[in-house]
Amino acid sequence: MNTYKKRVYGKVALVAGASEGIGAAFAKELAANGMELVLVARGYDKLTNLATAIEESYGVKVYTLQCDLSDPAAADSITGFLEIASLQVDVLVYNAAVSPIGPYPEMEISEIDRAVQVNITTQAKLLHILGGKMAGRGRGAVIVVSSMAGLQGSGGISLYSATKAFGRVLAEGLWYEWRSRGVDVIACCAGATATPNYINSNPAKSSIFAPKVQKPEDVARECLKRLGTTPSFICGRGNKIASLFMHRLLSRKLAVKIMGDNTARIYPRG
Repeated sequence: MNTYKKRVYGKVALVAGASEGIGAAFAKELAANGMELVLVARGYDKLTNLATAIEESYGVKVYTLQCDLSDPAAADSITGFLEIASLQVDVLVYNAAVSPIGPYPEMEISEIDRAVQVNITTQAKLLHILGGKMAGRGRGAVIVVSSMAGLQGSGGISLYSATKAFGRVLAEGLWYEWRSRGVDVIACCAGATATPNYINSNPAKSSIFAPKVQKPEDVARECLKRLGTTPSFICGRGNKIASLFMHRLLSRKLAVKIMGDNTARIYPRG
């Protein structure tokens, strides 16, 4: 994101799911462009440590809000915090996600509720509230961090795939609705990314032909570069090639089967 973009959008960015991984990378990139930050995440220590590091490195003001985005009142808590602090959000990055792995019937209902709340409900509410205000003002930007998993169904991560499809499709629709009102909206469809959550899940290599795992910093930089140019995009050259093969050359049935087989290899059971 260049200086022109910063001037057009404003001066304050809110990153939900900011404490590590792609969210932290977005926070640093936005701070490097001189934007003040509101960082929202569940983990207090990681959040405050990141805020301190960013303030020291980039000299920008960073506000933090410890908030569990699976709480049905999360969106209200965030907007209440912004009102008390007299902050106007000009750029919204929704990076938070819950990614349950395993056969769908074996998941606890509480796990399903949490994934839907974080990946769909809280996201939709924040885009409605904060994005709606941007549209009313005539400027702003919304970034939804989606996933290549949301481009088709995938056994083993069926719920996660479905929720990520929701985020992408919502962003694409809002891109159309808000583009004439000065608000850029984009969905970033990331592939495998070396975030702490991904690394801690101990994934096996799905195939020698699988695209290279990306760094969070590369995802954030490419997304900010593409902001304002397209409603959604696939991040990373290898991922783009893989998607072209999967979704242009193969049948839907075969694409879903390949994704399910790959997931089973990455996260084998037993």
